[in-house]
Amino acid sequence: MNCNVLIVDDSPILRRAIRKVVVLAGILEDRIHEAGNGQEALDRLEQTSIDLVLLDLNMPIMDGEEFACRLREHPNLGDITVVVVSTEANKGRLDRMRELGVRAVLRKPFEPEDLCRLVSDLVGSRI
Repeated sequence: MNCNVLIVDDSPILRRAIRKVVVLAGILEDRIHEAGNGQEALDRLEQTSIDLVLLDLNMPIMDGEEFACRLREHPNLGDITVVVVSTEANKGRLDRMRELGVRAVLRKPFEPEDLCRLVSDLVGSRI
């Protein structure tokens, strides 16, 4: 599929697992990008056009919430689709993420089928 995905997670193992599921959802391997924290993700967005961000919340340097705030404030990036994939259980924090325009929240650990279906649905609706 012609969709660029950015996986933002501080765990290389989880990024690899998420990448495998995204490929199963039909995204070409060379269209999947990675970042280890929010700052790396913002840097990547300056270099590459991204359609979908799969975002962890709890990361060093810049967490997912700060990343989402900065993304929404940016005049050219504010309409990128963001999905939270995190262990975060704090309802207030998750509500703030939804207020920032996050399309969906998927709790870790997740079933690969659930992430695959979510990515397929978002990409199928042309994000």
